[in-house]
Amino acid sequence: MTLAETPNYKNSSNPFLSLNYESALESLGDDYYDEVAAEEFPQHILRWRNDTLLPRLGLDPQVVKDEDFITAFGKFQGRKPLLALRYHGYQFGEYNRQLGDGRGFLYGQVRATDGELYDFGTKGSGRTPYSRGGDGMLTLKGGVREVLAAEALHHLGVRTSRCLSMIETGLPLWRGDEPSPTRSCVMIRMSSSHIRFGTFERLHFFQRPDLTKKLLDHVIEQYYRHLSAEQNKYALFYAELVKRVAELVAQWMAAGFCHAVLNTDNMSITGESFDYGPYAFIPTYNPSFIAAYFDYYGRYCYGNQPSICQLNLQMLQEPLKAIIEKEEMEAALAMFDEYYQAEYSSLMLKKLGFEDLPHPEAGELLNLTVEFLKDSQVGYHQFFYEMARTFSSKWRDEPGFVLNNSDIVPAPGASGVFDDWCILYHQILNDLESNRIDIIAQTLAVHNPKTALLRPVIESIWEPIAQEDNWQPFYDLINAIQSRG
Repeated sequence: MTLAETPNYKNSSNPFLSLNYESALESLGDDYYDEVAAEEFPQHILRWRNDTLLPRLGLDPQVVKDEDFITAFGKFQGRKPLLALRYHGYQFGEYNRQLGDGRGFLYGQVRATDGELYDFGTKGSGRTPYSRGGDGMLTLKGGVREVLAAEALHHLGVRTSRCLSMIETGLPLWRGDEPSPTRSCVMIRMSSSHIRFGTFERLHFFQRPDLTKKLLDHVIEQYYRHLSAEQNKYALFYAELVKRVAELVAQWMAAGFCHAVLNTDNMSITGESFDYGPYAFIPTYNPSFIAAYFDYYGRYCYGNQPSICQLNLQMLQEPLKAIIEKEEMEAALAMFDEYYQAEYSSLMLKKLGFEDLPHPEAGELLNLTVEFLKDSQVGYHQFFYEMARTFSSKWRDEPGFVLNNSDIVPAPGASGVFDDWCILYHQILNDLESNRIDIIAQTLAVHNPKTALLRPVIESIWEPIAQEDNWQPFYDLINAIQSRG
């Protein structure tokens, strides 16, 4: 059944069912997906609605009712077809063909007010042909964690998918990594695309270069439209993807974020961050920090993220080489480090209060900052927040005044690296015009919010939900994140 044939599709009073859905991916044909049915849940309690996304869809949050979310995104009434996407992927370095949307589907695609096409994808909506014996469900805690991750990353400037809604569904679930039975939910993820590196890898596995080209044409037409008229559009696409991914990883690193499961099926073809499972924000600067308990050898540790994403881009060359010259892709990938370093340096300088600095000073300041954070093991997020909180024009008077009102300052002479950092920071401030001081204070405040989404913070808001069904701490935390408190 096509979208046009869906009963009451255009005449519904539900604003979500009246959106202008497009059949962009559906029109490619069923070589890329399977039509599936959603689970029927015994309960529907709307726990989260992301009203900040509604204006992008042309909707007024005051007009959209809670029941509209439940009908559309909990009961899935009025929408067909629902598409479970097919893909493979390299998981912890091993190729896995037993993949695909195992607990979600593509609910629909919408052209938003910015002119871009967005996917509504479910998570926790029931079994599909790719569930591999699983129940196709999402734990409520898993939903809470993904909502928090997406909002936190978005407000830290990371290019990320976001959650539109989360509905508790009343099914008891059994999980090995949570006290069971545990509660269940279904979530809607709004993203630029759910097409993955692994989508192309699957087509290569089945030796279908024709389907690979068809999909790549679709990707360029929908998500790289500025390249569609270029004679060398395929090579230019790959070069831009390299840049997008390099900048994305730099955003993670500056935000102190560890994705934890950077398999190729978790890499978006649009260079957007999505699919947050056992992620964590680093408590201190530790390149060996591991977020996933099952990452036994630290493959996806915090410090490995740039090299892993670069490797995933290299592996994507295999299915794309039927369309793009290998030499062109290798030349594009050779720019990864340069893109990454430029973005990482820019973001870290902003966390230190500077929109720009001369290159030698910038490099030295960043090196000293990272060295101090690594050696001292002070809180990564606390360090930058304390800079924002205590910054003063008096820091120009002498190096000893820099961060002198903060508890994280080492005892005098205890850290030569910190002393050198203070001297350099003091020197940079004095090299700038005095009217730049207020701008530095503003830059520090914008890029270093007080709220850091560390594991103890997440547990502190999950406990009242689990024990008392008290959601207020969750809403308070979301409000703090969205207001950058």
